[in-house]
Amino acid sequence: MKITQLLTEQTIILDLSATTKQQVLEELANQLDQAGKLSDKQAFMKAILERESQSTTGIGDGIAIPHAKSAAVEFPAIAFGRSQEGLDFESLDGQPSNLFFMIAASEGANDDHLEALSRLATFLMDEKFRTNILAAQSKQEILEIVTAKEAAVDQPQAAAEQTPVDGTQKKILAVTACPTGIAHTYMAAEKLNERAKELGISIKVETNGSSGVKNRLTAEDIAGADAIIVAADTKVEMSRFDGKPVIQTAVGKAIYETDNLLNRAVTGDAPNYTHVQSKDEADTGETKGGFYKHLMNGVSNMLPFVVGGGILIAISFFWGINAGNPDSPEYNEFAAMLSTIGGGKAFFLMVPVLAGFIAMSIADRPGFAPGMIGGLIAITVTGVEGASGGSGFLGGLIAGFLAGYVTLLVKKLFSGLPNSLEGLKPVLFFPVFAIAITGIIMMLVNPQLTKVYTAISSFLESLGGTNLVLVGLLLGGMMAIDMGGPINKAAYTFGLAMLDAQNFNFMAAVMAAGMVPPLGLAISTSLFKNKFTKPEREAGKTAYVLGACFITEGVIPFAAADPARVIPATVAGASVTGALVMLFDIGLRAPHGGIFVIGLVDGGVPNILLYIAAILIGSVVTALVAGTLKKRIVA
Repeated sequence: MKITQLLTEQTIILDLSATTKQQVLEELANQLDQAGKLSDKQAFMKAILERESQSTTGIGDGIAIPHAKSAAVEFPAIAFGRSQEGLDFESLDGQPSNLFFMIAASEGANDDHLEALSRLATFLMDEKFRTNILAAQSKQEILEIVTAKEAAVDQPQAAAEQTPVDGTQKKILAVTACPTGIAHTYMAAEKLNERAKELGISIKVETNGSSGVKNRLTAEDIAGADAIIVAADTKVEMSRFDGKPVIQTAVGKAIYETDNLLNRAVTGDAPNYTHVQSKDEADTGETKGGFYKHLMNGVSNMLPFVVGGGILIAISFFWGINAGNPDSPEYNEFAAMLSTIGGGKAFFLMVPVLAGFIAMSIADRPGFAPGMIGGLIAITVTGVEGASGGSGFLGGLIAGFLAGYVTLLVKKLFSGLPNSLEGLKPVLFFPVFAIAITGIIMMLVNPQLTKVYTAISSFLESLGGTNLVLVGLLLGGMMAIDMGGPINKAAYTFGLAMLDAQNFNFMAAVMAAGMVPPLGLAISTSLFKNKFTKPEREAGKTAYVLGACFITEGVIPFAAADPARVIPATVAGASVTGALVMLFDIGLRAPHGGIFVIGLVDGGVPNILLYIAAILIGSVVTALVAGTLKKRIVA
């Protein structure tokens, strides 16, 4: 996209009437609004002022580039205003500003828009370009100057011969980033590249802008670097620089103290950087491997569906076990609505959402659609007569990772397309091919995964006449081992089948055991606080509620973070609970609901108390095993 598609005669003011910084901002915003570029001028002004509060956009040399990315921008645009006399814009060099470019980026601005906006910022590093803009006599002449500059930059240029000077043998890296990622990021990169070229210094600059990370520094680059300049006013990935000489400074310093920074880098005046894991990294697991990161992105986005849906299902049982069934005398229209919303809709979307966000974590936004489709196939395409629910949680995991890496492959295959087709990639090529490939593979694989599920169910049914305590032990372990996955669902389906056959003990064992994993980990976070991170302790509070509501998936965050210790603990506690329920010969007629349906336990108060005791004993077992196995958190 050309800059002149964003900067038009309707957005240019040749002679500003403003005499103060605030007046300049308001006058340029008014110009954008009158040109139909804004949907809410006041909201846009608020975004502009918020950006100015972070650091001035008066970058010096008579230039100011106020900018903001806001939903209040209807169409991405650039407004230009000029003051021949100059005025105080609180510039970095303390001098008056004459040229003002207000950049308005929409929330949905695509890469073409962002590239054009950043290109303007780099043009302003050229003194001749600035002089020509200041001397222009008309709006049309300003546009012609911009067009000529773009044409000159776009023409291939022969590499200029460089005269080696001190520093030729040094390899310098740099990272630039500003809060908005539109102007300063690219101006700093341009200035570093320009001065390094003049001084004969080898440099590679990574930009962290609105359109993403460009020219990313590789592990090989970093390993061979003599020094690294990080010019950033926002967070950048620092752990990769551990042990290397690093100069950390503001992004503006890279624009107006460029020579000083390069000199320090070349002469070795940079302290070795030691990365200390920040609280945010510890809380989010940022430094953990990619698998964990992608899995947790899916789980964290799935949990609201699990929590909201599960609790709504449980509440619907207040009106009776069959209150959602129109053919039952207990039918209640409101209860049926809650059951439909919670079970029919929220729980139905759980696996597709899990898969969609795992894929999105791997392949960014293009991965979301194929991930969702793959997850939907996992729960709907069984290929097995009489089977329902597909491969569940396990299928969703496979679909998510499959879709993510398939999308990366598709993106790579289409990376060589001409720039003229760049806009079609995310809306046509990526979704069509990634959805097709992911869908076909899942259609072929999912029936086999479903067969595993049905085989487990058949095995359980064959155990009905053997030692019931052992069956309870097995069912309890199955409810905990994959936290809502196919093994868990197989045990739950077996409980439902036995419920239909008027055998209520199995359902009682399944529900009690399913409550233990989140309850046990919740208790463990309370008893062994030094073995859980702060976010895990906070999640423990929620796990009390989830466990009480028979939402086994509430333990997933703990298991995903430390499966080798958490899963054995949950299986141990749930197995004990399942065996105790069968030993006590307790029956339950409700298929879901947790604490909300505990009053429906057969046998009245004595059996209700025994049922609660079985749940608590198993939960304590899980808590103690988890607390014993987990390592102490080092602050």
